[in-house]
Amino acid sequence: MRDVGNVTGVSSVRIDAGKYSRLLAKAQPRAITSEEENERMLALVDQLMSKGEENLTPEESALFDLLVTLIEKFETEHYHLERNSRSTPLSIVRELMAARDLKPSDLWKVFGSKGLASEVLSGKRAISKSKAKALAEFFHVSAELFI
Repeated sequence: MRDVGNVTGVSSVRIDAGKYSRLLAKAQPRAITSEEENERMLALVDQLMSKGEENLTPEESALFDLLVTLIEKFETEHYHLERNSRSTPLSIVRELMAARDLKPSDLWKVFGSKGLASEVLSGKRAISKSKAKALAEFFHVSAELFI
């Protein structure tokens, strides 16, 4: 095993190179160049997220960070989402949902309930700061888009 420090250098995590190599071989992460490859990477991230952050091994956590970085790079280059005078947090949520072919039910977990998701998506309720952060994590974008 070797120590791998995080970007800030505040802490280090023990990574088993063999385990990490096996995860990389299975996931085969690489620069994302197509929507299909982006969807594949998003599915891998979803699998890891379903385990819960506290249940990820250090190797899975490192893979998760790598996948998120690749997804963010692709989506920043291809979706060019920016707030402008006409866009609203709700319109950005809808655009992101359409781009990923998501249904309202796909956001129930993000909002914590079917009812809250319905109220936000219908425009009856504003997006709170905590839900903006949850949406940002789910869509891999800045929370500022939803505030």
